[in-house]
Amino acid sequence: MAHTPTLQSLIGGRWLGAEAATPLHNALTNAVIYHTHAERIDFGEAVHYARNTGVPALMAMDFQQRAARLKALALYLVGRKEELYAISHLTGATRADSWVDIEGGTGTLFAYASMGSRELPSSNVLHEGPAMSLGKSGGFAGTHILVPRGGLAVHINAFNFPIWGLLEKFAPSFLAAMPCIGKPATATSYLTQALVRMMHESGLLPEGALQLVIGGTGDLLDRLTGADVVTFTGSADTAARLRTNANLVANSIPFTAEADSLNCAILAPDVTPDDPEFDLFVKEVAREMTGKAGQKCTAIRRIIVPRQQVQAVGERLRERLAKVAVGDPSVEGVRMGALASKEQQRDVAERVAMLARGNEIVFGAGDGFKPVGEGVEHGAFFAPTLLLCRDGLRNDAVHDVEAFGPVSTIIAYDGMAEAMALAARGKGSLVSTLVTKDVRTAAYCVPLAAASHGRVLILDREAAVDSTGHGSPLPQLKHGGPGRAGGGEELGGIRAVRHFLQRAAIQGSPTMLAAVTGEYVRGAAVRESEQHPFRKYFQDLQIGDSLLTHRRTVSEADIVNFGGVSGDYFYMHFDEIAARDTQFGKRIAHGYFVLSAAAGLFVSPAPGPVLANYGLDNLRFITPVAIGDTIRARLTCKRKVDRNRTDDKGVGQGVVAWDVQVTNQHDDLVASYDILTLVMKR
Repeated sequence: MAHTPTLQSLIGGRWLGAEAATPLHNALTNAVIYHTHAERIDFGEAVHYARNTGVPALMAMDFQQRAARLKALALYLVGRKEELYAISHLTGATRADSWVDIEGGTGTLFAYASMGSRELPSSNVLHEGPAMSLGKSGGFAGTHILVPRGGLAVHINAFNFPIWGLLEKFAPSFLAAMPCIGKPATATSYLTQALVRMMHESGLLPEGALQLVIGGTGDLLDRLTGADVVTFTGSADTAARLRTNANLVANSIPFTAEADSLNCAILAPDVTPDDPEFDLFVKEVAREMTGKAGQKCTAIRRIIVPRQQVQAVGERLRERLAKVAVGDPSVEGVRMGALASKEQQRDVAERVAMLARGNEIVFGAGDGFKPVGEGVEHGAFFAPTLLLCRDGLRNDAVHDVEAFGPVSTIIAYDGMAEAMALAARGKGSLVSTLVTKDVRTAAYCVPLAAASHGRVLILDREAAVDSTGHGSPLPQLKHGGPGRAGGGEELGGIRAVRHFLQRAAIQGSPTMLAAVTGEYVRGAAVRESEQHPFRKYFQDLQIGDSLLTHRRTVSEADIVNFGGVSGDYFYMHFDEIAARDTQFGKRIAHGYFVLSAAAGLFVSPAPGPVLANYGLDNLRFITPVAIGDTIRARLTCKRKVDRNRTDDKGVGQGVVAWDVQVTNQHDDLVASYDILTLVMKR
């Protein structure tokens, strides 16, 4: 008998495990392929290592440096992805299934590396501004900051996405300087172990940034403190049990759950079998039933269809499902693989039996189901199964029981109000899809669906060109849902990083707030010198470096000339009589003329360290500028972000945000904004 390898945990910087324990099986043949390890994990050591080695190592870097490290790690993993594909095959996944897991995971690393480099500072303090004055004299102000918590993140994952499940949690927590202890589901933990070995071998992770637990979590949760965070993906029952852990409750430890849910797809009454949207609906449902063998937390479980279209939808789905070849993905033509384990196969069968009570099976194992491939008779395969519920208002099972496999139920409805009531009967779901070609239907349904779903996809022929589909969580958008779905949020861009940071309100003088936030706060002390701030290299610029410009009086010729150049002849600038009847009582200058005039006042025209102006944020025109008013500008270095990049000539550069305040002869603020520039390094 061939020796099967024993999986190892990565604890305290070393790999642990030699003695075989629980056998793990090839989902396609049920052959034993790995064992978990029998050695007991010292979770006290794991927690101590994360706190005392991982936290300092991550805090030695700033947000920008951690973002750069994520990008390097993603590139490294992409270079070794075929090794992961080879192992992923053993989970029963097709190449397309594994693409979602493997390249979806590395794609999430790339996405967070990019978002971090664009949106996070080159420090470990994230300012949630703007600051606000809290007193009459301007000497007392307040704002909010987000800082690393100084704790660790425990990520407990499900069996269905062994790679993406870890990486989508790891990426934002790594950016937030939280060392991670990852605990994959045992059934497919061999694939997560392969991933973590690669990450460890890359040499790109700071010491202590990531540990791996193969097997149970023991007393890990009992050792956490209020600085720590727990995230969980899996069943609602397990989420409920973990959420009430005495230590988590006693120490108010944040717990984020993403649980299974009875997601739905709704076909609107305006769509007929002759419409492209009808085929889009059927295709989306069939894809979600068979992709990953239906083992997706976002899979469509309830197919909510107008009663008059039930037969047509059923027939089209039967046709599609009958063409799906099931078996060993290495066999040409196979489009659906196995469930992850025999245990999962038994669980799905039991739940289908529960769903079948009072409902009809319209497609299933009796429709020619026979997996193809050598040895597959012992595998964890399950037939695509389609049920029909004719009365969803009285049948509770279709809204309560989830068969976590290639199983879905058509539910008939009469009228959109009933359709939305049926959707809400899921008691909270991750995602719903509405297929319609009527904008009024979308406007009515989506706000109602959004109340009980974390994400809503509106699918029509226009969106279908680029749609990523019902079942694809994207790094830029929130993943999670209310109620049964766990009540948590993951992903959603930089929001996910903020979930792992600690928010605090700070109060003090503007000068002190500027020192803490690393950003200029209006009212804070500024530094003026004979050297123009635009003549300083990135390293030499300091927050608060400032220039107060000379003055310029606005003339009628300025307005006329700007109108001629811009083509903007709006009456407020040119019609003296009409302007008198407005709230301003007179003609005023173009707002964009004020902007341009301010640039003329503060720009240093010679070539130099400032390379380009590439953006403008937070523009507000506060007070109108009339003919004869005199304006001046104050330009202040507000924020510096070192992206650790060079141009194609090898010249380093950073991003500088400048606070601009334009005032009139009465010192009233007339325009306020930030400009963003690329500034050369020495």
